[in-house]
Amino acid sequence: MNRDVIVTCAITGAGDTVGKHPAIPVTPKQIADSAIEAANAGATIVHCHVRDPETGNPSRDPALYRELMEHIRSSNVDVIVNLTAGMGGDLEIGPGEEPFKFGSSTDLVGPLERLVHVEELRPDICTLDCGTLNFGDGDTIYVATPAQLRAGAKRITELGVKVELEIFDTGNLQFANQMLKEGLIKDPMYQLCLGIPWGAPADTSTMKAMVDNLPGGHQWSAFGIGRMQMPMAAQAMLLGGHVRVGLEDNIWLDKGVYASNGKLVERVIELMQRMGASPQTPAQARKTLNLV
Repeated sequence: MNRDVIVTCAITGAGDTVGKHPAIPVTPKQIADSAIEAANAGATIVHCHVRDPETGNPSRDPALYRELMEHIRSSNVDVIVNLTAGMGGDLEIGPGEEPFKFGSSTDLVGPLERLVHVEELRPDICTLDCGTLNFGDGDTIYVATPAQLRAGAKRITELGVKVELEIFDTGNLQFANQMLKEGLIKDPMYQLCLGIPWGAPADTSTMKAMVDNLPGGHQWSAFGIGRMQMPMAAQAMLLGGHVRVGLEDNIWLDKGVYASNGKLVERVIELMQRMGASPQTPAQARKTLNLV
């Protein structure tokens, strides 16, 4: 069991949650304020996406990331910042027998364009989503080919930003390990992402199988979405890992009670304390993750 736990809070994500929760952070300031709230509640890392302030839709506009980072940094709150680099991989296949008539949600760019904001802002950590995935029950897939991943991994390493490898299925893990063997990434953190349709399910046996295939000597974290957020946090700690919570993955605190990022962080810290563990501070985690 891990008793010194890094707590990541995923602040807003790119999912269709704006109409499902009355207070999903949308503007850069709202996202930054929610990240600061999470940090004050005990989060070690804040994982941030940005959204179009007018529509609430997901965005990869570097100007929005710049504004977000300025708000967080000017707050003088000590927290490790992890920016997504997963935007720009969405492909909505056309309906029925017209697959090349791509849908309006398509946003597909090359691997280096997905890193423009990372190159400019140099966060502590950025993500790399390690494979193509059927995303939900419709016609949308997330695209990350081996060639794209190798190019992205190489550039992140050149920038000196720590990479968090987002693992949505066992094939993602196999390829992430391959990039490590090839020297494209160095000292990564692995993030096991469980419960996303149609990736790896959020259950004990799946998490255990993935953990058993992690390379030794590297830090890892895991999360489950929705009602499995806290059970998978407990399971991750028992297996020796770190945890992630936040509105990106779950909008409920209890049945019928909307969550906030701060409340979710407080809940998972209460859980870990009852298990005999405690959260790492950002200063402690910088040493754990070799960020110093």
